[in-house]
Amino acid sequence: MSASSPATITRDPVCGMSVDPATVKHHASHGGHEFHFCNPGCKDKFAADPEAYLIAKDPVCGMDVDRSNAKFMSKHAGEKFYFCSARCQEKFEADPAAYLGDRPAPEPMPEGTLYTCPMHPEIVEDHPGDCPLCGMALEPMGVPAADSGPNPELVDFSFRLKVSAALTVPILLIAMGPMVGLPVRDWIGEATAKWAELILATPIVVWAAAPFFKRFWSSLKNRSPNMWTLIGMGVGAAYAFSVVATIFPNIFPMSFRHMGGSVPVYFEAAAVIITLVFAGQVLELKAREQTGSALRALLDLAPKTARVVHDGHEHDVPLENVKSGDILRVRPGDAVPVDGEVIEGASGIDESMLTGEPLPVEKAVGDPVTGGTLNGNGTFLMRADAVGAATKLSRIVEMVAKAQRTRAPIQALADKVAQYFVPTVVVVAIVAFIIWSIFGPEPAMVYALIAAVSVLIIACPCALGLATPMSVMVATGRGAQAGVLVREARALETLARVDTLIVDKTGTLTMGKPKLVGVDRVDGVSEAELLALASGLEQGSAHPLAEAIVAGANEKGVSGRRIENFTSHTGMGISGTDDGEPVALGNLRLLDTMGATLSDALRTAAQARIDAGQTAMYLVRGKAVIGVIGVADPIKSEAKAALDALHADGIRIVMATGDAEGTANAVARQLGIDQVFAQVMPEDKLELVKRLKAQGKTVAMAGDGINDGPALAAADVGIAMGTGADVAMESAGITLVGGELNGIVRARKLAHATLKNIKQNLFFAFAYNTAGVPIAAGVLFPVFGVLLSPMLAAAAMSLSSVSVIGNALRLRGIKL
Repeated sequence: MSASSPATITRDPVCGMSVDPATVKHHASHGGHEFHFCNPGCKDKFAADPEAYLIAKDPVCGMDVDRSNAKFMSKHAGEKFYFCSARCQEKFEADPAAYLGDRPAPEPMPEGTLYTCPMHPEIVEDHPGDCPLCGMALEPMGVPAADSGPNPELVDFSFRLKVSAALTVPILLIAMGPMVGLPVRDWIGEATAKWAELILATPIVVWAAAPFFKRFWSSLKNRSPNMWTLIGMGVGAAYAFSVVATIFPNIFPMSFRHMGGSVPVYFEAAAVIITLVFAGQVLELKAREQTGSALRALLDLAPKTARVVHDGHEHDVPLENVKSGDILRVRPGDAVPVDGEVIEGASGIDESMLTGEPLPVEKAVGDPVTGGTLNGNGTFLMRADAVGAATKLSRIVEMVAKAQRTRAPIQALADKVAQYFVPTVVVVAIVAFIIWSIFGPEPAMVYALIAAVSVLIIACPCALGLATPMSVMVATGRGAQAGVLVREARALETLARVDTLIVDKTGTLTMGKPKLVGVDRVDGVSEAELLALASGLEQGSAHPLAEAIVAGANEKGVSGRRIENFTSHTGMGISGTDDGEPVALGNLRLLDTMGATLSDALRTAAQARIDAGQTAMYLVRGKAVIGVIGVADPIKSEAKAALDALHADGIRIVMATGDAEGTANAVARQLGIDQVFAQVMPEDKLELVKRLKAQGKTVAMAGDGINDGPALAAADVGIAMGTGADVAMESAGITLVGGELNGIVRARKLAHATLKNIKQNLFFAFAYNTAGVPIAAGVLFPVFGVLLSPMLAAAAMSLSSVSVIGNALRLRGIKL
């Protein structure tokens, strides 16, 4: 479990996000109460006008309602309304238009919004309602709003729980008082006691449990037996029997009566069962809210406003009003509002939300910045490039939201069991009733009813249904905080079993930005002359190697010569004329085409550069090679440690690159890579993935380029380096936001932890039901005289769900 239990979590009154008072940094006092905030922006808004965030107006009676502890809330057209009483809420829900008057219509849910079940993502509806398979309330499939506030179902169920608990306590005192020295039944008489229990239990069963019975009826109507089928049958049987026994006791034969001649009633069982089920539902809803806290935290990283610079004037505008191309000022301590590029100034940016790495990254003119990252002590101007849903932050949140609705393959096991489980339990309950009624001690029918109801209640498969979805929801949220985006649960589960990792070189193992590292020249030619010719030839090319040569020459203060008659030689290089003399820059194939001669000294120097992992380019003037230029793509600083960690975890590393064999082998030697495939085309990478899979390997592919897309899609798990092409991210099951190889290590740890957590949850659920059903049916009675009461069965059922939820929430604290 997390260090903070759900009970200690409070809500930011401004944005509605869950915050932990034990660790939160921003808080303020108002009206004698302490309030906690997720960021300084929310705190400032609250300080400016506290009442705006604490007090709502009941639209029916006009009474002020404290939002922080409102018991009655309803949503209409996407807007929340708060009420002072259940009666006001009922009036409003019956005719909202009558109480809204001329006020502007609230923003409705976006057109085309679809709703799905948290436990059955295959259920998709175009309207809100209940899941036809499990009865759970459907949720919108879009990204949760940062200010979405409390879940209306949680507010409603919390109130029903309080009412049920308040009425259950006196019922228990009447029914079980003698066990604690309070013989209430003797004081008021048996008949009065039964009528008192009936009066107290009826609101619980008829009003409070109405949502449960609605789901019970839906399960019968849709022929999809589930937990509500068992709860409805168990509670309904106990309550109906007790009502008839209270009103018409004389219709029952002796087999239904105690030794004193009275017919027993089970109002306390029905009341306690409903109360405990509500307790379990409230805990589950709160836990599901906490699984979304990672998403809301990510959403809240983006500031609410941006400072736009226009015609020399600066002013703050709402973030949604920022347009692509706007010039924005980012001040010290501000969050970067949108994705863009630095055009003036410099600063260190905390990009831990992308990479999980705490060290700031220095940004200068021309460098990209990402919305939601935190500026350090500098100030700079940036041009907005991607805004709204196009920002990386929005795409991250959307990807995680979708992942939380996917299912892990291991869930199929739970589904298969649940498909046959409920009908089997009903049969077991019927058989238990028959056996007890025939062979049980007197009053046999009483024992039979207790056994049947206990079997129905204790076998409720809610823990089985929660086992996988809860773990997936928590894990994907935790992964997002560490820069590991999981597109689907299948990818996370499969990654835990991967034994072979294929990595691209450029952009994955290396920086993907080649640099000029050195030159070799013949006597009589200076380095400046060599670089001037090479830079002049490459001046108009957008090829990364060309850009590296031009940039390297500029850094040394060398300007490119004016080259004429450019000719591009595909796959070989480029040629032109310098003052009428032919010049060229390219590979060995270009030398053969031009018939240029290469001296032994330059051939040796070029081979040394190739052996060191550099790309050697030959500069030709006339018919002679006058120099060799070495360009290298630097290996990422964390690559060696990351690959060592993966090796230690039992993963075999394979490199597949389009680069030359010598360069690829040099990189492989430095990093300890097991096998190298060089000069491969995109289709070759795809075939390599298929070949390894055919050998029985579980293959992960990590890449960042457009050419990696097919292989990423074909691998058992595709891992996209988030700094690369969009098509790579679209083809992959997992995206590493910052593009660091350490992200693969973090993803692997998360995958192992998630699969282990799911297996633990399924064990809890299976073991619980395997042991609980026979005990409830009465197998221990002949030996130990123990027969489980329906109340204890309900408590055990709720405890199983709590154990699964608590175990899943432990994933929030995993160290990645």
